[in-house]
Amino acid sequence: MPLPPLVDPVGALDDDERARTHRHAVLRGFGEISQRRVAGAHVAIVGAGGLGSPAVLALAAAGVGTLTVIDDDRVDIANLQRQVLHRLSDVGLRKVDSAVRAAADLSPSTIVHAVPRRVDAGNAEEILRGADVVLDGSDTFATRAVVAAACERLGLPLVWGVVQEFHAQVTVFWSTPPAGRNPVVLSDLHPIDRVGEAPSCAEVGVLGALTLQVGSVMAVEALKLVAGIGEPLLGRVMLIDGLQGRVTEVPLLPATVPAAPTSVPLPIPQITAAEMLTAQSDEGAILLDVREPWETDTGSIGDSVLIPLGSFLADPSQLDADGPVVVICAHGIRAQQAAEVLHARGIDARVLAGGLAPWT
Repeated sequence: MPLPPLVDPVGALDDDERARTHRHAVLRGFGEISQRRVAGAHVAIVGAGGLGSPAVLALAAAGVGTLTVIDDDRVDIANLQRQVLHRLSDVGLRKVDSAVRAAADLSPSTIVHAVPRRVDAGNAEEILRGADVVLDGSDTFATRAVVAAACERLGLPLVWGVVQEFHAQVTVFWSTPPAGRNPVVLSDLHPIDRVGEAPSCAEVGVLGALTLQVGSVMAVEALKLVAGIGEPLLGRVMLIDGLQGRVTEVPLLPATVPAAPTSVPLPIPQITAAEMLTAQSDEGAILLDVREPWETDTGSIGDSVLIPLGSFLADPSQLDADGPVVVICAHGIRAQQAAEVLHARGIDARVLAGGLAPWT
């Protein structure tokens, strides 16, 4: 069900803006009233990189009244493979300046506050206060934890997306949602004290075009929340497998809310390589390797079951498991997705922390 709109509509759109956004006005269930809410909205975007770039473009084009774009980085030539906000002529310049230029070219009525600062525990609330909704496209888990904590304290909905290699996750966190909806926060999906720093794009790569898809989905979630339309991803995690062309989802509820063991993916235990082998020998745990064939061709752990993530998500029942399962991939990101699906099916699922790369 839709949530109440976050934003009151502005009084009226001027003639130029009404003409520019006409395709929204004729959308059934959206209309001019929602467009006027969009015009009154203030959206904060953390990171003007792979996810922030399409989000800035989409939200400016949609007619969002105010964008706050936060990024302390400068454009590097290696960014241009996926960060479509920037151009060759921007190399060496501040990323937030690209946001100002691009938004002005798309939507003259959109005000962009460029914040060339790194978000940290000391300034996050100050920077994000006043926004109606926050999008997090930052590139480290430490920053994501800070942003999530600030949004929880401020009561702001947080649209959260992450991309690595060919895979992505998108969801919405909100510590104080409207009545009748459970609060869901970052630690319900990734417990802060159990998550190490994921490998960077420079280390494992990322499919550039996938960042456009994910950033656009994040922009759609923000518009749905602002306008009070559709069903936001609050309580659900969208899983995108770009390599297999599959989009699936898993439910997400607070870890503190009692639920049937087959319905809610609780926090997934992260275990070491030694603990994994002990679970295999002493508990009879199945080792599920969700890497692609080109990865497992170079070697795999003895007696492990090899099912690529896309194939597994399409049909989890192909793994016949009654006891514990330890899920393995290169760096732990894909394993987390598979483990959440197993947990939702009532299976004791664990993840090899950090994946096989550091272990090998």
